[in-house]
Amino acid sequence: MITKDTHTQHISQQFNAELEDVRSHLLAMGGLVEKQVNDAVIALIEADSGLAEQVREVDDQINLMERNIDEECVRILARRQPAASDLRLIISVSKSVIDIERIGDEATKIARRAIELCESGESPRGYVEVRHIGDQVRKMVQEALDAFARFDADLALSVVQYDKTVDREYKTALRELVTYMMEDPRSISRVLSVIWVLRSLERIGDHARNIAALVIYLVRGTDVRHMGLARMQAEVQGEKP
Repeated sequence: MITKDTHTQHISQQFNAELEDVRSHLLAMGGLVEKQVNDAVIALIEADSGLAEQVREVDDQINLMERNIDEECVRILARRQPAASDLRLIISVSKSVIDIERIGDEATKIARRAIELCESGESPRGYVEVRHIGDQVRKMVQEALDAFARFDADLALSVVQYDKTVDREYKTALRELVTYMMEDPRSISRVLSVIWVLRSLERIGDHARNIAALVIYLVRGTDVRHMGLARMQAEVQGEKP
């Protein structure tokens, strides 16, 4: 099992530094994307098109960070030929960076919808649900990144478990908004935009869950991405399922 204290115990201090750098760069990228999600939701709810534009502008920076981290991982693999926990760290970083970039893409989509709704000049139904689910998935992203920073499989497991709650609340909100559109056909265009925002938020939760599953793989050495929750919990707790 890998821990925060054991992941950089190598004879080569340069290798230690390379591993720590790539992990730090991933966490920095994650922090920026977490802010993107938060700002996108605020821009929508507060009809702040300027803030929404800022979210969209950050997307290029996120993409550049993804490419740079990919290159770092490739260099480490080529030069160091890491094994065991070091290899798991590089694999976890290289896979997590994809999910982080996609979270940024979904935040950009929300920002785009926010601008469209600002221009329509009317706040549609569903903003309460957007705020609520937005807070939930932002916390999932934050805790998935915290779990990565601390090599905390238990925290990662709680993120995976919480994704079920977000999925349920997303489906409930969807049903309510569809009913509202049926009752007031004039609202269809505006409410559809909110539904797409909720869909982006649900996907952000899915990507946070993927990152959390990779943390469990990093710490425990077992790929849990396609396991049920009971088996995943048993793996994290070191029990037989």
